[in-house]
Amino acid sequence: MSTVIYSSPVFGPIHSRRLGISLGINLLPGDGKFCTFDCIYCECGYNKDHRAKQSLPSREQVAIALENKLKQMKDEGIVPDVLTFAGNGEPTSHPSFPEIMEDTLALRDKYFPKAKISVLSNSTFIHKQAVFEALKKIDNNILKLDTIDPKYIERVDRPTGHYDVNEIIKHMKRFNGQLIIQTMFMKGKTENGEDVDNTSDEYVIPWLEKVKEIAPKYVMVYTIDRETPDNLLQKATPAELDRIVKMLKESGVEASASY
Repeated sequence: MSTVIYSSPVFGPIHSRRLGISLGINLLPGDGKFCTFDCIYCECGYNKDHRAKQSLPSREQVAIALENKLKQMKDEGIVPDVLTFAGNGEPTSHPSFPEIMEDTLALRDKYFPKAKISVLSNSTFIHKQAVFEALKKIDNNILKLDTIDPKYIERVDRPTGHYDVNEIIKHMKRFNGQLIIQTMFMKGKTENGEDVDNTSDEYVIPWLEKVKEIAPKYVMVYTIDRETPDNLLQKATPAELDRIVKMLKESGVEASASY
């Protein structure tokens, strides 16, 4: 089983299916994984297999590394479409996330003012007011909502602590549409033989009703792209993703699919 562990605090740029030329910002240790989810489809592998020995990068380390990389890209004529907080776990778990965001906004404006700032988050810290306020300042506040079914969440996303999907949805609504929902659709079974197909109406219809309540500016529907720690998982088909996108658009929600 191969996995991807990103260097810290800056990596790339890489080409993202959904975001374009993306310079990654990893606020977690560069030698392991630290996440409030332990998703069976995570390209970084399972939490237990990648315990970090390094500490979190400091606010100062992130700012220095980011500015050095942006200077280099400027000199080389490489223009990023986006600066993306992602990497080896949940970026908003960093205790200095709001302050790091302020630094990132300033550096973006200095070097590449047309670049967007994105955060890929599993939503587990949006109840914290400082995190909420920081996410309101960015271009692409991308929050995960794979399903609203608690049993499926425990089977696939596997939160490492308390997780109440209804509480998450309540806090998503507080953004008043200033968010993008990202949802993983897939098929197959877990290594324990449990079904993980969430492309059927059994899962899609209840999820769609909650998405309509949240009223995001956009929904990103996607499927497995890289090797997963659970190797029995399967990609959703383009036809299945297109059907879900069609349902979203017919409900008045803008959406796209990444195959």
